[in-house]
Amino acid sequence: MSRTAAALIIGNEILSGKIADTNTTLLARALFDLAIELRRVLVCPDEISTISKDLSDLRASHDLVFTSGGVGPTHDDVTIDGVAASFGRPVVRSVAVEKMIRQYHGDRTTEAHLRMANMPQGAEMIRSSDAPWPTVVIENVFVLPGVPEIFELKLADLHKRLDEGYEFHSQAVYTLCDEGEIASLLERIAEAFPGVMVGSYVKWQAEDYRTKLTFDGTDPDAIAKAADMLVHELDAKLFVRRE
Repeated sequence: MSRTAAALIIGNEILSGKIADTNTTLLARALFDLAIELRRVLVCPDEISTISKDLSDLRASHDLVFTSGGVGPTHDDVTIDGVAASFGRPVVRSVAVEKMIRQYHGDRTTEAHLRMANMPQGAEMIRSSDAPWPTVVIENVFVLPGVPEIFELKLADLHKRLDEGYEFHSQAVYTLCDEGEIASLLERIAEAFPGVMVGSYVKWQAEDYRTKLTFDGTDPDAIAKAADMLVHELDAKLFVRRE
């Protein structure tokens, strides 16, 4: 059975539309490669109480939770405080991270810089890449930055830790159908293969197909059989290709 995950995207800039969230896509793709099912994504403002409540709900109902944003040196970077509140732990300063910050900034180090050495008491630190600071991990929660380039680096760091040897497999069937024509068939396929995730995606102006059907899961045999069922029951004139 695949593990479940949730993402908590933190930042007023996301909610106001000033910044487009790309980290959810990066996370979803990375987790898919590890056969971890991303089940829920929440976006919340830079408020300690809201972060704490949302994180508490997510970590209680998912195997893994990944946060994004709010870990910098400015006044609105309150993710660490929200995470600590969720676990009922105090915020403490990491001597090791403080040393890294002082070495990095030298004489330009400010108290604001040093705020980035704060973390929930008892948290673990993971560092193995070119990312400037470690990733904070506390129980099943991974605290990641909002900057997409650094977020992606840190995700790569976590790959080995998260990898349990499973992977999702996928097949796609391209058709000339509209979704209404095959909705009942897709429902029967989903019922026949409960371990396979069946997806339907319309391409409004595609040159060679109208609807792409996908079959994803951890059992390649079940995936193949689900795709077979679609192809066999589909009008041959509506079939384009299978990948």
